Amino acid sequence: MLCRSGYRPLPLGNFDRFRQSSLGFLGSQKGCLFPEPGAVEAEADAPQTWPSCICHGLISFLGFLLLLVTFPISGWFALKIVPTYERMIVFRLGQIRTPQGPGVVLLLTFIDSFQRVDLRTRAFNVPPCKLASKDGAVLSVGADVQFRIWDPVLSVMTVKDVNTATRVTAQNAMSKALLRRPLRDIQMEKLKISEQLLLEINDVTRAWGLEVDRMELAVEAVLQLPQDSLAGPGLDSPLQQLALHFLKGGMSSVAGGALPPGPDTVEMVNEVEPPVGAGPGSKQPLAEGLLTALQPYLSEALVSQVGACYQFNVILPSGTQSTYFLDLTTGQGWVGCGVPDGIPDVVVEMAEADLRALLCRELRPLGAYMSGRLKVKGDLVVAMKLEAVLRALK
Repeated sequence: MLCRSGYRPLPLGNFDRFRQSSLGFLGSQKGCLFPEPGAVEAEADAPQTWPSCICHGLISFLGFLLLLVTFPISGWFALKIVPTYERMIVFRLGQIRTPQGPGVVLLLTFIDSFQRVDLRTRAFNVPPCKLASKDGAVLSVGADVQFRIWDPVLSVMTVKDVNTATRVTAQNAMSKALLRRPLRDIQMEKLKISEQLLLEINDVTRAWGLEVDRMELAVEAVLQLPQDSLAGPGLDSPLQQLALHFLKGGMSSVAGGALPPGPDTVEMVNEVEPPVGAGPGSKQPLAEGLLTALQPYLSEALVSQVGACYQFNVILPSGTQSTYFLDLTTGQGWVGCGVPDGIPDVVVEMAEADLRALLCRELRPLGAYMSGRLKVKGDLVVAMKLEAVLRALK
């Protein structure tokens, strides 16, 4: 992903830009006592007056002298071991020094304070949050982020909590990027969006001494369909058109044919208390039509890839339950109503609306299972092979 986007990892920072004396106890004041020609100060707010430089050098010398007098007792407090994957940022009398380590680091007691910085790659996840896409769809989206510190001095001087700052930056960038895209582009171009987010986040975190190595979007579930999903022109999938056909037929039967066609018809359907006269057998159930439409997409290659038998317990809007099966164990596979002849490998229970969203590629099997909209009885690994069936619908 990084190679395709043209992004190159940053090397470790140039630690030599922070000058210090050869003796070590004068710290970063060498440039003040003995200025080097053409040298640039490491910090703009470093003290430049002679009294400040003299006091700093005198206190550092007394601290070093006290360390020698009380050695080896003071060695237990002054000697620190820094592993290879860490750097120690030392502040001597409030002023930063060159990052110390790896190895043994000598600190002056009562004068130096330090902070350890881990240079290894860290990982965290952005918790799923509800976002609205450009076409009005509401979806739950999270992300997985990996980053590392390439300049420990900048990470300590510019940001207080690197984990929180990076998480908030990633979440804000993700929200802004998804607000400009419709639901279909988000589902089909997740990799491209992740690459763009990677570059945008690094433009911000580079000033903090951080580099984001990996950014991957995770669409958990589609909570609300786009506003124009039932209008018709954008339905280019045969299953989506079939769902629209059965959905319109069910609404006309509920309304008794008195409702005029239009987008407002959907809002007048009462799924809790259906009117009397809309018998369950008057129209073909939506779930039955959707599952029957799977038959042309079944093949021997799909059977060899999945090799399992599924039983679907679909809960209809009226509260009743219908049973269907998808047998992908022999031949080209078969879809039908009722219980399969043999014992199914997995029993799946879900609502009719969730089944339509699943077959129309608006909901992923893993996301439906994690959100509780898909209940599985049997091997979960076999149940997740339904993703292969959904890929065959493209």
